[in-house]
Amino acid sequence: MKMRFTKLLLLLALLHFSKLASGQSTDSTKSILNLSGTINANNNGFSLVPTFSLGDPAVQTGFNISGNKGRLSFHPQFWYSMLDYKPWSFIFIWRYKLVKKEKFEFILGTHAPAVNFKSATVTEDDVVKDVVKARRFYPALEILPYYHVNKNVSLSFYYLFGTGIEKEVESKNNFLSLRADFNDIPLTRQLYLRFNPQVYYLRIDDLDGFYTATGLTLAHRQWPISVGAMSNIKLKSDIVTKGFEWNVGVTYAFGKEFVEQ
Repeated sequence: MKMRFTKLLLLLALLHFSKLASGQSTDSTKSILNLSGTINANNNGFSLVPTFSLGDPAVQTGFNISGNKGRLSFHPQFWYSMLDYKPWSFIFIWRYKLVKKEKFEFILGTHAPAVNFKSATVTEDDVVKDVVKARRFYPALEILPYYHVNKNVSLSFYYLFGTGIEKEVESKNNFLSLRADFNDIPLTRQLYLRFNPQVYYLRIDDLDGFYTATGLTLAHRQWPISVGAMSNIKLKSDIVTKGFEWNVGVTYAFGKEFVEQ
């Protein structure tokens, strides 16, 4: 039933953006709908919010669906375990650009919904069964102001608030992050690096902590495949988390523009 509901949400989103695209006045060369995404396979699926962490090899897919002039965008994410192919997290992110300038953007967003899955065992009629529990977080709200220093460098502040619904994750989560994105550090004519450091504060109910995280990606201008690594270091925290986490992975990126002829 939950899987049917997830597919219905995705279908409605696609229909929404298709209608939005077809209703815009464009010429024969202007895109009316942009679809892009990534597929990442890594050795350790972890999340900066420990409630969402998997701790096993994972596949993480993410999509970006937006119109060429519209301010609304849709970013569904589907994460799976590579060991047993069970779902890890499904996150349906909706974002709206409240302010859209050349140098500055102010984005409001919501996760509607965010679902994290947990493997568990239950006993029914003296029979032990393996099940996957869905743990919902709602509402989840985002605030994301961006300052673009230039086309390859940006600074941002990110705030996320989410509430767990099920009793085992019934908590209030506050996540605040200061980020820098360096999207094109040239190594050769074709090879370049992306460097994405951040420091963040995490509060779960009455427990809190400070952390730093870093992403580093090696990419080729002509290839859709890149290699990257992520790390997360606990600076000072009351929350039960690992002091250091890391992963390495391979990412395939794709994109498509739909135009009206």
